[in-house]
Amino acid sequence: MKHTAQIISTYSCDTSGVGSALYELGGMTVMHDAGGYAGIYSTHDEPRWYEMDSMIFISGLTETQAILGDDSKFINDTIETAQRLHPKFIALGGSPIPMVVGTDFPALAREVEHATGIMTFGFDTNGMNSYISGDNLAFAELAKRVCQAEVPKSTTFSVNLLGVTPLDFSLNGTVQAMEQALTDRGVKIQSNWAMGGTLEDIEQAGAAHVNLVVSAGGLLAAKVLQKRFGIPYVIGIPYGKAFTDKLVSALHQAAETGTSTSLCQPHPDNKTIIIGESVNRLTLVNAFYDATGAGATVLCPVDAAPELLSKGCLPACDEDELKPFLNDATTIIADPMYQPICPETARFISLPHEAFSGRVNHGKMRNLVTEFEDFQAEIQG
Repeated sequence: MKHTAQIISTYSCDTSGVGSALYELGGMTVMHDAGGYAGIYSTHDEPRWYEMDSMIFISGLTETQAILGDDSKFINDTIETAQRLHPKFIALGGSPIPMVVGTDFPALAREVEHATGIMTFGFDTNGMNSYISGDNLAFAELAKRVCQAEVPKSTTFSVNLLGVTPLDFSLNGTVQAMEQALTDRGVKIQSNWAMGGTLEDIEQAGAAHVNLVVSAGGLLAAKVLQKRFGIPYVIGIPYGKAFTDKLVSALHQAAETGTSTSLCQPHPDNKTIIIGESVNRLTLVNAFYDATGAGATVLCPVDAAPELLSKGCLPACDEDELKPFLNDATTIIADPMYQPICPETARFISLPHEAFSGRVNHGKMRNLVTEFEDFQAEIQG
């Protein structure tokens, strides 16, 4: 049976992606559900939950409301809460039940915004897509609604970091190391979307010379900003010293030419399989290839940008699609929760992913910005 997980876990869903993308920006996010998704999000998908406050609520959808299609309580509760808490914006997102009954979230958002005067987003999330889909919806809406004004270009060469959430980069210092690696090479961080950044920073995103897309969840926002402000984008992550130097050179070139580019090129080798998010894992492949000349094939179980898919980066959404590739591999690099479906003949190298195994492996998440050379040595050893 397709699209089932008999043994392995599943990835965080689009509802969690929206919550994660907007968590630190001072808004109010309301998940329209009976309560299950809020529990999953708070206990498994959001590592900041116990350390940082955020206005994230659940609507408490009842059977009667779902059957009758009554959205009045959801709307009224949202309006009342917003008038009391004064968030910078409001985000409404769904789950499977609202999807089944055809809830129109953009329409509800317009009602809430009209009643409160607060910018309100309505996302047609349904819990059936991956967190990358939710990230893209949230960041693209920020690019459309928040980045309105033309602003002067920064006098210092600067970038916007797009697609930054703990679902891909955890809370292990990776984001800070990423910013530091760029700053050390003379690149100013104009805005961070959205770990350690602010909504006010995002409002000034048009001042950047180029966008750096560090996950597939930031790609739609990059395309919106390119269309609105003419800012080109580069796809890749500063993993390791050599690849970071190459990435910074690509950023300058993109800014000079106005042409977007990706450093996530395919270098397929089905003997080495890397499983995970497309930008993250393809960056690893390219950093390894530049250092050693060895390639690898990426299997991407979550939403990937079509331009990143190739013979070297393949969509593989369930166990039936994964297993044929795993059976032929001699080395597999993946979250440890994949190991039960990997052949014993293959060498398994653990690379935990917050969006997949959550807090189970939270303490083992790797900071590949500072530890890439050590990780490379482990693979070669």
